Amino acid sequence: MRWPVSRRTFLRGTVAAGAITAGAASIARGVAFGAPAGRRVAVIGGGVAGLTAAHELGERGFDVTVYEARELGGKARSIGFAGTGRDGRPDLPGEHGFRFFPGFYQNLPETMRRIPVAGNADGVWSNLLTVPEARFSRRDADDVLLALPEGLLSPASPESISETIGATLSTMTKMSSQELAYFTNRLMVFNTSCDARRFGQWEHTSWHDFVHGNQRSHEFRALISRSLTSIMVAAKENLASTRTIGAMGEQFLGNPLGLGNDGGLDRVLNNTTNAAWIDPWVAHLRSLGVRFETDARVDALSVRDKRISAARTSSGKTIDADYFIVALPVEQARKLWSSEILSLAPEYEAMNNLFVDWMNGMQIYFRSPLNISRGHAAYVDSPWSLTSISQNQLWTTKLPSFGDGTVADCLSVDISDWNTPGMLYGKPAKECTHEEIFREVWAQLTAHLNDREQLLRPADAHSWFLDPGITWQGSRNDNADPLLINTAGSWDSRPNARGPIENLFLAGDYVRTDIDLATMEGANESAKMAVNALLDVAGSSAPRATTLRLRRTPELEPMRALDAQRYAQGLPNILDVQP
Repeated sequence: MRWPVSRRTFLRGTVAAGAITAGAASIARGVAFGAPAGRRVAVIGGGVAGLTAAHELGERGFDVTVYEARELGGKARSIGFAGTGRDGRPDLPGEHGFRFFPGFYQNLPETMRRIPVAGNADGVWSNLLTVPEARFSRRDADDVLLALPEGLLSPASPESISETIGATLSTMTKMSSQELAYFTNRLMVFNTSCDARRFGQWEHTSWHDFVHGNQRSHEFRALISRSLTSIMVAAKENLASTRTIGAMGEQFLGNPLGLGNDGGLDRVLNNTTNAAWIDPWVAHLRSLGVRFETDARVDALSVRDKRISAARTSSGKTIDADYFIVALPVEQARKLWSSEILSLAPEYEAMNNLFVDWMNGMQIYFRSPLNISRGHAAYVDSPWSLTSISQNQLWTTKLPSFGDGTVADCLSVDISDWNTPGMLYGKPAKECTHEEIFREVWAQLTAHLNDREQLLRPADAHSWFLDPGITWQGSRNDNADPLLINTAGSWDSRPNARGPIENLFLAGDYVRTDIDLATMEGANESAKMAVNALLDVAGSSAPRATTLRLRRTPELEPMRALDAQRYAQGLPNILDVQP
């Protein structure tokens, strides 16, 4: 495990390397690339998608302004727990949810390597570290601590791939050998499916139907049908597309086999998100000449001569630009589509079919260090599909330097199911007050962690912080930051980065991308696609932004070629034989 430079060196490097050396070089490069002079770009939204677009355009000499309604970083930012700092210490760090960088991410790491940090040869990317284990916690049952490999050699045949998948699953679960063999078969059916079948059949099949969850045991449904969807990606097994969930399973299981790895299977940042990533990024973008306007909520786009002529903020300010990149989440972006815009881009109407749900975080602060897992923990039987990570063990800036100085650890918990009744109050999280949410989360955690030994002690709990995007409205909660859920068939409703309006481009995790999932990777990939489309329209000679695709097991390509023939003939996948 590699531990980067000290925080003092880190902060000094952000200013020196980000604001001076790299900035001047990048601006010079942008001019050399031949970016059209005077081309102004308004990037609407300052999350991962918006910052990525600004980064790529800033390097190519465009005049970029980012407009953000709240704070830069979007759902990825750190959020201070207001009022908790004492004696010169900053507020305790909160967040929308913990950050997770799977090793199969390709596009986001490529960007992170280009965010300079003094002492880090690979920039911000060097602030990622691989966690060595994961805990799968069961209620009233033994937990599984799973060692996470850093990467193995790719197996040489479909048979060895199937055997490796089965062996991996057997260490994680207590399913019968028959059900393990069945699920291994289902994964192999998907992995050997051609693209035509993936889009034509599996895109329109729910994950629950694909694994025949209603015919399987409780253990199978808990671990395979439910955990791979709601816990991993906040999806619903009866709604989520098999193409989406299957592709993620393909990547999660392929990564330990050494396929397409950018790094270890499970990676996290070595500090608060802002300190380790967002702040250096914003500093670097400023050095490229990018401007930022916060508290700037764009609520309308004006159309003239079949182009976007201007944007307008809620305060009445008019934004003039030559190009506009809408880098907002889908539930906000679709509010901008006026009848004039829809008349020019009628396909944007389908965005109303896209489904969003909730996945938000809570941080619980402790006076003593935790000993739960050296990585993430999944609470398999929790009604609210909880996952967590204890952060002090991972951060270079330790938690006693925050708040009142007595906090020794923080358990960052993601709540993935806000619709299922909980244990204490019999209500879903959406209908619980914030205090009730904390008590319910504590009850579900302790039911899993304290059934064999006492890993959580009430006396050690210092305080808690709920994502401020969750606001109580008197009888239920509202959520300012929901998450796109890729339901079966939703690909047809998702737009491309470039549409029919010449100077309007879309960036966000709902845009059609190769990753095909509401993730930071999807936001980053879509922004690069939007920038490349803008460069085409602008007639720029600048090199295009690098976009990378998910990798597939090369040993299975002959079987995918066979499946393409079978699909064209109306035949099932050759491995798709139901017991």
